Amino acid sequence: MPLYEHVFLARQDISQAQVEALQKEYSQVIEEGGGRIGKTEYWGLKTLAFKIKKNRKAHYSLMNIDAPPAAVAEMERRMSLSPDVIRFLTVRVEKHETEPSIQMRKSDRDDRRDGDRGFRGERGGFRGGERGGFRGGDRGGPRGDRPPRGPRPPREREGETPAAAATSEEK
Repeated sequence: MPLYEHVFLARQDISQAQVEALQKEYSQVIEEGGGRIGKTEYWGLKTLAFKIKKNRKAHYSLMNIDAPPAAVAEMERRMSLSPDVIRFLTVRVEKHETEPSIQMRKSDRDDRRDGDRGFRGERGGFRGGERGGFRGGDRGGPRGDRPPRGPRPPREREGETPAAAATSEEK
């Protein structure tokens, strides 16, 4: 039987328990069709990139499916009729991932953010303090291995401003 990864988005105003009930309902549809569910993951309530059916957020859920195409088509048909499911996507894959998905591993990364911020300071970025600190470039910083510029060369007509010199040359 072909292997599928199926993700569906449920409305933001239903509870997590209702989303898990939807997962069980659609798992039963797959099992009735002669397939099986490898794993299910609830990714949580996440903000959408754009509104979908007047929803700004949605509950994300992943299911790894090993089922005939007819069972998957029936599950998708029922999802399209359900008012609680706002979007779904089924993708055929060569093999299922055994470890947790990237969305589940993302929460592990968030735990590490409490540690050392390196040279970026409390607020992030490269600036230290209010506005000073490292700004990049050579503004106000050392010139490094470049030699000093030396004195400024004198103007051709001493005492004239650059604008006046430019207009007198054009005449």
